Amino acid sequence: MDLIILHALLLFGIFFTASKVVKLRSEVSPFNFLFYLFAFSAIIGTLNEPVRCHLFSFLLFTVFIYILERVRRGNNKFIYLIPAITLFWNNIHGGVVSGLGLCLMYALGEFLNKKPYKDYMIVFAISSLVLFINPWGFDYIKFLLMANTMDRSEIVEWWSIFSSFHLFRQILFKLYMIIMIATETVYVFKIIKQYGKNFYLNIDKTKYIVLLATLYLAVSHVKLIPLFIITSLCFVYEDFYKLIKNIKLPSIKDKLVYGLVLFISLFTLLTRDISLPVGFNRYPVKEVEFIKINNLQGKLLADFGYGSYISYKLYPNNLIFMDGRYEEVYYDYMVPILKEFFLANKNWDYVLKNYRPDVMIIQKSYPIYEKLSKLKGWQLVYNGDLFGVFVPSETAKSNYIQPTNNQEYYKNSLFDTNIKF
Repeated sequence: MDLIILHALLLFGIFFTASKVVKLRSEVSPFNFLFYLFAFSAIIGTLNEPVRCHLFSFLLFTVFIYILERVRRGNNKFIYLIPAITLFWNNIHGGVVSGLGLCLMYALGEFLNKKPYKDYMIVFAISSLVLFINPWGFDYIKFLLMANTMDRSEIVEWWSIFSSFHLFRQILFKLYMIIMIATETVYVFKIIKQYGKNFYLNIDKTKYIVLLATLYLAVSHVKLIPLFIITSLCFVYEDFYKLIKNIKLPSIKDKLVYGLVLFISLFTLLTRDISLPVGFNRYPVKEVEFIKINNLQGKLLADFGYGSYISYKLYPNNLIFMDGRYEEVYYDYMVPILKEFFLANKNWDYVLKNYRPDVMIIQKSYPIYEKLSKLKGWQLVYNGDLFGVFVPSETAKSNYIQPTNNQEYYKNSLFDTNIKF
């Protein structure tokens, strides 16, 4: 429950800070919550999961925009809050580089706007030096460089929103993105029509540098979608309402819209079973229970995406090969080794020979599942809907205790572990 509250507070912080930016920049009322609702709908598909550390980065990214916008309006003293925030941000998440990137984008934008830009460069330099203030010293800087340049082509959340896997996902964000692009396209054409050849002098270069940079990141990597949603919320809100202000709608429109929102919200709440998720369609819940009740101890091999859950439920009786902390905790060569294994490529058996596991949880969707089912030396001892549990043939028994199908049991035992700290 504490994590759920923290998640809600971080999301609230992002939207609250963005609304302050809107109020700072906007000539129209910043209190029309429908735009925020649209943005929230587009972002929740990416952040609708247990709180993760990058949520802190999205909040501080929004705070940086607010500070930099205050500076653009003459409050230069605010800019020197950035190094202090950088010190904190740097020691909780590597997403601090996005904040430094914002400083550079504002420096370039204000240079092109023919406005003072040196303060942004100075604070960028100071903040860059602040990065060295961390428990690991220069080694952490090397890690930041590695983490921001490493190949993540094996990681689904780092794929493009137009990759085959995500092509029919993130639909609300894609709709949001199209509307934001359309809004700014119309807005720019209006400026061109109004100022003719001098339109370039009347366009806010900083705004469009930030929007285009975050749009590129969002399109390239699903995980970075929130960066564009945050910047578009801050910079496009005013343009959107200026474009639609002359559209004639019925006087009852507000009551209809807000009534519809209230109805959908109440209907959603009243028809949902508010309970802890079990995740049978995503996680090897019963497979983990099978291993636990049959006391199958030892080294456990599974896809790294499930490593955290498996370790949470089975540690210390089972030690995993790796989990989602692939760049912070594990060696670079470990993800390629798993890829070779699960896809049954040429060197698929390398992990079995050099890191021989005592038990494996394998998804049926991977080619290795079929290969292991026919391989001498390994035996399928539990055949679930989406996963199978394999053990060495010499340790396999003729009969095992089977996990229950009662979902209430798994809900009630979700937080039962052997972890003692």
